[in-house]
Amino acid sequence: MPTHHPDLDRVAVEDVLAALGNPVRISIVRELAGSAGPRSCGSLPVEVTKATATHHWRVLRENGLTRESRSGREKQITLRAAELDARFPGLLAAVLAAAPPREP
Repeated sequence: MPTHHPDLDRVAVEDVLAALGNPVRISIVRELAGSAGPRSCGSLPVEVTKATATHHWRVLRENGLTRESRSGREKQITLRAAELDARFPGLLAAVLAAAPPREP
């Protein structure tokens, strides 16, 4: 079954902000923003159970922040940064600048 990715023209800014309002999700977005390309789910440093991580990835995808694709048996996640910036200019940069960096 193909993964649904919403058309960003149909995504409201309050939904994007709500998705970004969780510390785990903002840390995922920060990691993806600093990546040169797609990341596998297992390469993202999240300190929650696998089921909880899956929930956070779904929330990010359903609110237009990420795009998921399959590469063999791995799920690859990409930040939709250019699309988000076109729809909500400066929003992602402002949120990432305001969010505290992840503790090592």
